[in-house]
Amino acid sequence: MRARRTTALLVVALAAVLAVLAGSVKSAVASSKAGPTVTIWADQDRKAAVTQLANTWAAARGATANVVVHDFGKIRDDLGTVAAADAPDVIMGAHDWTGQLAANGLVQPIILSAAAKKNFPAYTLNAFSYGTAVKKLYGVPTQIENIGLVVNTKLVKIPTTFAQLESEAIAFKKKKAGNLGIAVQQGTNGDAYHMYPFFSGVGGYIFGLNKAGNLDASDIGVANANFLKDASVIDRWNKEGLINSKLDASTAQNAFLKGQAAFWVTGPWNSDTLKQSGLSFKIIQVPKIAYPSVPFLGVQGFLVTKYAATHNVESLAQDFVANYISTADTQSALAAVSGRYPANIAAGKLFKDPVLAQFGKAGTGGVPMPNIPQMGSVWTDLGQAWVRSTKGAGAAKASASFKAAQRAIADKIG
Repeated sequence: MRARRTTALLVVALAAVLAVLAGSVKSAVASSKAGPTVTIWADQDRKAAVTQLANTWAAARGATANVVVHDFGKIRDDLGTVAAADAPDVIMGAHDWTGQLAANGLVQPIILSAAAKKNFPAYTLNAFSYGTAVKKLYGVPTQIENIGLVVNTKLVKIPTTFAQLESEAIAFKKKKAGNLGIAVQQGTNGDAYHMYPFFSGVGGYIFGLNKAGNLDASDIGVANANFLKDASVIDRWNKEGLINSKLDASTAQNAFLKGQAAFWVTGPWNSDTLKQSGLSFKIIQVPKIAYPSVPFLGVQGFLVTKYAATHNVESLAQDFVANYISTADTQSALAAVSGRYPANIAAGKLFKDPVLAQFGKAGTGGVPMPNIPQMGSVWTDLGQAWVRSTKGAGAAKASASFKAAQRAIADKIG
């Protein structure tokens, strides 16, 4: 769903951070080759960082770290099909995988000390927690992210209300053929993630909470009464061309960079693109519509798999994730190459990046993506509801489209 990038400049920054951590890694690793091996799945963008960090940790434990590059988008599903001999002991993962992985017994609870827990915002720990009766922590958060509204301040004023945003975007669109209203990606397959601020702003939600405060998959809010009461605004957006579902990721990005759109909805994975664009910009939260237009919050982290026990390295895997990955120094090093704000509070205070700070502020009040297995039944139908409602000529009425999506989701969940 989201592109993962890094740059040579950030790699240099990583090297500087790791110099403090690494010490005499080469000689230490050489002496530990005979020890037990902990296998870690990481994506290509963060392999270098994870390898150096894991080697530093392993050298101190008399172990060996084996970091294997794995497509981030395939880690969750591949963990369920991999042969035990080739399986990882630790994985990088997104918090919304937690429910599915835990329910299938593929990951183990993490034992994090009370002192360590104080170093993280509560929602980041909740994001990696799952349980139908008693919640357990299954991952240590390392990075947080969300989307925001990027405003080209040379072309328009920074809107403080949605009415102002709508007015400025439509006025800019009418100035010249080819101009867009709000550049927000959807495309043929839809994109419920990027559309979530508009969804929440109209009153939509995915799942409600039960009396215990846990997500309730029987309470689906895709077409709830509050949302339907204001759904006609989506029909207006479609009619005036404020939002058009034909825009995909590259079209939206190119339009903003070429000055054909004054507003772009994107996230920190495009921070390098923004910094190198030469444009004057400001990142804000989409202004309130009928309700606060908050984005989804995403949390990434590390989890211990069931295979750590199979490989007789469970205690080592737990130590790596709970006692090493959780530290401020380690998270600072990861943040230096990933372009994501660190989850560790102390690391966040040390991390000075104005663009990421603006994205972080745009996430205020955001909603962590539901981490229960039933969320897998939501993405397609919710995304398609937006596609049908904002495709321009021939679009369906929003109320009908989202009602249909809610019925489809309920049928899938059963």
